[in-house]
Amino acid sequence: MTTAETSENRQEAASGRQAKIVALVVAVSFFMQILDGTIVATSLPQMAASFNVQPVSMSIGITVYMLTMAAFIPLSGWLGDRFGARRIFLMSIAVFTAASLFCGLSGSLAEFVLWRAVQGAGSALMTPVGRIIVLKNARKSELVQAIALITWPALTAPVIGPVLGGFITTYASWHWNFLINIPIGILGMALVLRFVPEQREANPGRLDFVGFILSAAGLTFLLAALELSIKWVGGLLPVISMLAAGVVLSVMATRHFLTVDNPLLELSAFRIQTFSMSTLLAGTACRVAINATPFLLPLLFQLGFGLSSIAAGAYLLVYFLGNLGMKTVTTPLLRFFGFRFVLVFNGLIAALSIAACGFLSPETPQFFTYALLFLAGLSRSMEFTALNTLAFADIGPAQRSSASTLSSMLQQVSMLLGVAVAAAVLNIAAALRGADNPVLADFRWAFVVVGAIGMVSVLRFLQLPAEAGAEVSGHRKFLKN
Repeated sequence: MTTAETSENRQEAASGRQAKIVALVVAVSFFMQILDGTIVATSLPQMAASFNVQPVSMSIGITVYMLTMAAFIPLSGWLGDRFGARRIFLMSIAVFTAASLFCGLSGSLAEFVLWRAVQGAGSALMTPVGRIIVLKNARKSELVQAIALITWPALTAPVIGPVLGGFITTYASWHWNFLINIPIGILGMALVLRFVPEQREANPGRLDFVGFILSAAGLTFLLAALELSIKWVGGLLPVISMLAAGVVLSVMATRHFLTVDNPLLELSAFRIQTFSMSTLLAGTACRVAINATPFLLPLLFQLGFGLSSIAAGAYLLVYFLGNLGMKTVTTPLLRFFGFRFVLVFNGLIAALSIAACGFLSPETPQFFTYALLFLAGLSRSMEFTALNTLAFADIGPAQRSSASTLSSMLQQVSMLLGVAVAAAVLNIAAALRGADNPVLADFRWAFVVVGAIGMVSVLRFLQLPAEAGAEVSGHRKFLKN
């Protein structure tokens, strides 16, 4: 081996280590953010008692967080380009951490809602800007591993959040569900300052204010409609009205972005098949199915099986271990089989395992239940990582900021849409029986419908060429060898 080859190998190794470290730093912040979104629901009754209000009133804390986040997500890419992704990411963590402190110290519902809104603004910038940082620091050959590292918080936090939140609320107090973010946030900021390099676009252009207002309002109305449909209150009129307003405003925003010279969001990324398939088309439907599962499983075990939250948590732990178990083999599987095969074959396994969960019952052998949950966790992890990596496989440097923002917007929609679809099926099934609450048979319908959505969506990936994303996965190079 020549000196030049040795030097090149050392540079590649150093680049790989840097990309991995940056991805881990971003993942720590993502974990804090997503954990907070899932952990808070467990403490709402205790918070209501502390604030001397009805428990139903506490849902505004979740709603205002979600809507504030929706309003600021479209702005994230431009802010990262204008002021530097590292600086904005650091600021988002600081805002989120400070708001978490004041949420935990709130003495009234009004104070809590105010700080939840601030927390939502910090959260809105964290995910897309953090992803931009990872994309800028990872070469194509390092992208699979980097994306896998920042995907694990989205896979694990929704599973362990309710269990951890229930434990903290039971044995400490609801305040610690927010105060737990303080050390994580401080650690995250220290890691960003130490390991994340500063990068800024040379000429980001002026802020497209009209585009920001239209896109922010459109996304906010869409998510508000989905949130309202999940709660199943107020009738269909508010849901339909908000949904219509969101669609109209989103169409107006799209037309605006296609006609102005310096749009807030560059939509050319949707002309790239790998990005559009994994985010807008099949990817959204696939995420709907996968995102519905962490919502349905705790309800299945508690309402359908009649288990306590602690006993249900034991089943969810197996699902969580499945999510982690796939991480070590994701890269070699994508390299050996390629994105198309993995997305279709693994996607079918994920969809079938979701549907099969509907046929579980308290009489099902425990070993079989554990095995099915572990398989569902494995396939969920693989599908998410493959989708998130393929989305950016062919994205050029000039498109990274907008592509990351668009991906975050669509993932927020798919997350709520998955819960909305599952909740709608449960409510319809219960209503057809003339009951108010779902029983075990109603969960069967919900899992089957969600699984069917997953099966139909993954078949769309057959339209991808066999070499799709090969530069990232190394599949073509592997076949040649």
